[in-house]
Amino acid sequence: METTRTRTTQSDRRQLEELRFLHDVARLATTARTWEELLSIVVDGTRDALKADVSSFYLLDRDGRQLTLAATNGLDRYQIGRAKVPFGQGIPGRVAASREPMVIPDVRSDERFLWVRGLDQRRFVASMLSVPLSWNDQVVGVLNVQTEQRRVFTPRDVAQLRAIADLLAGIVEKGRLQREAEAQVASLKALERAQAELVALVTHELRTPLAVVRAYLDLLAESVEDGTGAVPSAVEWHRLADEQVTRLDRLVDSILASVRPEEQTPLDLVPIDLTAIVEETVAGMGPLLRRHGVIHEGRPGLRVLGEAARLRQILEHLLENAVKYAPPGTTITIRTDLQEGIARLSVADEGPGVPEEWRERVFEPYARRSETGAARGSGIGLYAARRLGEAMGARLWCEPAVGGGARFVVALASAVAL
Repeated sequence: METTRTRTTQSDRRQLEELRFLHDVARLATTARTWEELLSIVVDGTRDALKADVSSFYLLDRDGRQLTLAATNGLDRYQIGRAKVPFGQGIPGRVAASREPMVIPDVRSDERFLWVRGLDQRRFVASMLSVPLSWNDQVVGVLNVQTEQRRVFTPRDVAQLRAIADLLAGIVEKGRLQREAEAQVASLKALERAQAELVALVTHELRTPLAVVRAYLDLLAESVEDGTGAVPSAVEWHRLADEQVTRLDRLVDSILASVRPEEQTPLDLVPIDLTAIVEETVAGMGPLLRRHGVIHEGRPGLRVLGEAARLRQILEHLLENAVKYAPPGTTITIRTDLQEGIARLSVADEGPGVPEEWRERVFEPYARRSETGAARGSGIGLYAARRLGEAMGARLWCEPAVGGGARFVVALASAVAL
């Protein structure tokens, strides 16, 4: 009777110790600061709990073809991330495929054991217990314990290791998902930096030929002068060409501003005559607009708070977009008005219009509606226009135009709200 009571007490004590261990592992695993620290806690805690010499954890690759050594505290750590076991082969591969534990009393005499190249397993491994980690009915990895001396793992050992695996499966998978998400974010940031650097390089290179063109234009203007002055037509051509070079300079600034907004200095917003901006921009873009009728309607003399150069750039982008998509001979309507104290500048065309599902996407960089067969340009104009508007506190959106086509609206603070 006393012996039975003693055995019961020992069994209860062992169960209590196992529960405490599971609690400690869960607590430590959930407070791990890095993925590597999490896996180190997994293998160290597992080895100690099973009183083994080595513990190792294999993670099933996302394609399900092989398991990769993710952590170990006895085998060659250099092989972490390098040693791989094919799915369905070796002990870990078979455990992953069958989703059942395997006990190997003597690995040297078991033909199923796979001696992984690069791992000095013969030095450490005599007996082995391996269990799968499953999460949401999917195998995510395999957890092993190994001993240097031959050992017969008991059903209680198997149950204990399975309990550890069940506890850790969700923690490991969630940690893995977080690590993958962080890696993806880092990759996207690197891509964004590379894109910004590329655009900055291209725009920097554009400035040199623009400067050369401007110099030659100045020489051309000087070379056509005679005793009574320059030839009138040549003077006008020089003026118009010089305006286009200036416009290209502004376009370079626009591209840089759109991809590197964090480097912008705060804008000095001042009252601007919106009507004058429209008239100046339309006059400067005369050659581009020559195949379209341009109507400017609405409230004259409307003044807004903004930055004149950027506002001209926004209007240039919107007019270029209208010319690209509206057939020659159609009308482009520019309207300025005031609604509830907010000034609005809109550009409407008589083109194919923009489907509802594309009215936000057109403002994404390099977005072009190729499925309509009308994709043109670089796809950065509307993106740059919105970013330039945001720098001035303005909003830019797309809506259907009356009678068909698209209308792009810029909403700005009026200088005097009436």
